[in-house]
Amino acid sequence: MPYATRPVLPAGTFSRTSQPTLPAGDGLVLRPWRTEDAPAVHAAFQDPVMRQWHIRTADSEEEVRGWITEWQQGWGRERNAQWAVADADGDRLLGRVALREVELGDAVAEVAYWTTAAARGRGVAARATRALARWALDEIGFQRLELTHAVANEASCGVARKAGFALEGTKRSALLHPDGWHDMHLHARVRGD
Repeated sequence: MPYATRPVLPAGTFSRTSQPTLPAGDGLVLRPWRTEDAPAVHAAFQDPVMRQWHIRTADSEEEVRGWITEWQQGWGRERNAQWAVADADGDRLLGRVALREVELGDAVAEVAYWTTAAARGRGVAARATRALARWALDEIGFQRLELTHAVANEASCGVARKAGFALEGTKRSALLHPDGWHDMHLHARVRGD
């Protein structure tokens, strides 16, 4: 049975080009991941705040190198696109920003982010998320970007608001964290916001 609409973004939207480096302004850059980022990612995941709000743990640098390989391959598979957030001057890793659950045909993706402990409180996550959203919506042509976080994670809610993602509702008991089930806020930006 044929579809009533055509895909909004065609297959190859990502894979026909190399993953770009995106300027985020104010001394930040979003760049593709490198294998040599593994020690910094591993160190970031040892932070108790990361352990509280993320469902993954990093037991070794070897494990993280595997993640980075997956992140690098995600671009060509067009299901996710992951960037390292780095200091534009010294290339010091400050965090991660990503498009996950990419559905090119519907022009929809989920935004995810984290920052290192040293980068928190400096607006890094909000600036990186704004830059990614601007690129995805305005340059690539996505129609909708969604962002979810645990309701109890007030800092992440602040990032979403500062990055221009409107709160749309609460998904009850939607994600299992190490301390139990969490209600999740659903935020979104759509093209033209």
